[in-house]
Amino acid sequence: MTDPHPAVRTAGTDASAKASTGTGTDAGTLAALDARYGRTGRSRRVLVFTVVGVLALAGLAWLLWAAFIASNPPVSSRMIGFKIESATTATATFQVDRSKSVEAQCRLQAKAADFSIVGELTVTVAPDSARQQTIDATVTTQRAATAVVLVGCTTADAHRPN
Repeated sequence: MTDPHPAVRTAGTDASAKASTGTGTDAGTLAALDARYGRTGRSRRVLVFTVVGVLALAGLAWLLWAAFIASNPPVSSRMIGFKIESATTATATFQVDRSKSVEAQCRLQAKAADFSIVGELTVTVAPDSARQQTIDATVTTQRAATAVVLVGCTTADAHRPN
């Protein structure tokens, strides 16, 4: 008959009896209990904390980059308005703000009622011009336009329109 509580010591047992019956708490038994109840060693815990710490630092570095560097583009633009002059021309007014004196390329698109592009114009803003300026541009169209859209402005360093 086996003892239902093998971990409880009784006065009549000795170490050799426990080892021969398998009721002792040797390394094999501890490993079996650890596997049974999902306990892991400290080495895995340290690894998990290290990985989480590295990921947290990488996330913080990305957040700081996004907040201070990527959020301040060298050029920004906004559409002020447009006027359809005729079936083949449209005039747009837009504002360009540059953080430093760099050449900027601003792209305008004239669109028809079916949203197809019927005219396109790229306006170059010279580096020696005013950093903040309002520009009027005339877009020649293939057919009647219903709207003019400012796609955005780019520089040699920033290729994504802003």
